[in-house]
Amino acid sequence: MTIQRRAMLLTPLAAPAFAQAWPAGQQVSLIIPYSPGGASDVVGRIVQGGLQKLGGTVIMEHRPGATTTLAARHVRGARPDGNTLLLGTIATFSLAPNFFRQAGYHPLDDFAQIGQVTETLSVLVAHPRWQSLGQLMDAARARPGQLSYASWGVGSTAHLPMLELLNRAGADMLHVPYNGAPPALTDTIAGRTDCMFALLAAVRGHLEAGRLRPLGIVNGARTEALPGVPSIAEQGFPGFRHAGWYSLQAPLGTPAPVIERIRVAMRETLAEPETIRLMQQNGLTPTPEDQQGEAPLRERITRELVQFRELMTRAGLQPE
Repeated sequence: MTIQRRAMLLTPLAAPAFAQAWPAGQQVSLIIPYSPGGASDVVGRIVQGGLQKLGGTVIMEHRPGATTTLAARHVRGARPDGNTLLLGTIATFSLAPNFFRQAGYHPLDDFAQIGQVTETLSVLVAHPRWQSLGQLMDAARARPGQLSYASWGVGSTAHLPMLELLNRAGADMLHVPYNGAPPALTDTIAGRTDCMFALLAAVRGHLEAGRLRPLGIVNGARTEALPGVPSIAEQGFPGFRHAGWYSLQAPLGTPAPVIERIRVAMRETLAEPETIRLMQQNGLTPTPEDQQGEAPLRERITRELVQFRELMTRAGLQPE
């Protein structure tokens, strides 16, 4: 028997054996594509806790920049052994591949899609000098380019949906991109920028303290998390809806048994009452079990790639 033939026969046995041991005694890096301090930390800690039940050590490693593509490229190039995972986002897989001519990866072909973890609740927040969405849009129409909105990056979920809102309002505002949500929030709180789309998990404390004012729910309908805040859709923009999400990806070629172990761990974690409580407290919705696998995530990414491409076309944007 040749060496090559022997290796082919042994390979099917090696993967299950490896999967049984993984990740005991090893360090797993969960790559977070944003700066510390945002909603991604909340989701990251939940995922970290779920993975640590499998053994080994799981660390959260922040790699912000370039609308999450730096983190994605890092994971794409990592060894496919289960020890490097990506906390993926709608920006990583549905937005950036449209916005950049060379994102550095293919959103569907270059990763093992483990599954969606949670959907996020977003809100348009503004410096307290603005009392309502109507007042803000009226001012933006009257003074084109003089008001500004912050985002955590060009082509992000705080950028492109805002372009759609401004386009539908017939208004114009200056876009001020930051390398992450925390510095963008800092300048909006200080009044150096007027408003921004933000995840509720990142701004809840600022809203409660009166440092920011909520002007509208981005997800299309009101939420019990902010019962007195109308949706943007009901304030003259019917059909306006953008829902972000977090997911888990691994480098392409990661052994299937390892991927399945991660899926099972996350399924169990997302069903725990404490996880549900923590997510709801931070404006997050655990992904239902029937939507947690590879197929639903791939279908969502495929659909949203088309939606954001059309949004860019309507806004007159070309890929950078």
